[in-house]
Amino acid sequence: MPHQPKKVSQSRVVLAQVAMPGDANPAGNVHGGSIMKLIDNAAGVVAMRHTRRNIVTASIDRLDFHCPVFVGNLIVLKASMNRVGNTSMEVGVRVEAENVMTGEVRHTASAYLTFVALDSNGCPTKVPDLIVETQEDERRLAEALARYAHRKRDKR
Repeated sequence: MPHQPKKVSQSRVVLAQVAMPGDANPAGNVHGGSIMKLIDNAAGVVAMRHTRRNIVTASIDRLDFHCPVFVGNLIVLKASMNRVGNTSMEVGVRVEAENVMTGEVRHTASAYLTFVALDSNGCPTKVPDLIVETQEDERRLAEALARYAHRKRDKR
């Protein structure tokens, strides 16, 4: 199967979901674990769209919560491919909470996830190269390369 390079825009996703009472703690804040699952889902879709293969989450490099999400907020996840390697790739996810009554939007969390593409036998396989299209894509790639180098140093 040929691996044609893919543009960042070909795999980017925006997912949205209303925060429901079942997602929250008694204080009315959405559980961090619920947001983590949404982040993993959004990032996984990006990785699958880029590779058109099954993928597995290898790591969450960093997840920062900036402010709470409340029941009734619209949770908006913006995910895009930051970097690809041989068999792995980094996806960045920005989470925003929108008060649909007032229109106020707050940046609530950010995360960087690494995925590995799998072949039909469940073994790691080559991923398509990444074509960056914008200055924002270039910035995200440069930052992802720095994180990748840092992770490699930490493994030694």
